[in-house]
Amino acid sequence: MADLVKELISGVVDSVLKEILKKTTGRVTTKRSRRKTRAAAPTPASRKTTSTKRKPVRKQVSKRRTAAGRSRQRRS
Repeated sequence: MADLVKELISGVVDSVLKEILKKTTGRVTTKRSRRKTRAAAPTPASRKTTSTKRKPVRKQVSKRRTAAGRSRQRRS
């Protein structure tokens, strides 16, 4: 009897843990997080060897939010 109860409880605990740790599907990384996860900047030693001229920073252009973008913002 004790084994049966123990098995039942362990089964419930396992299923709850699986549910909690389950990855949600259809989640796409945002541009922001993709930018964050880019490779690290080159080391100072390697920077000295290659002297490339940097382009000027591009001016940010404001974009009008689409209806889908607004609803996505509301949800999060």
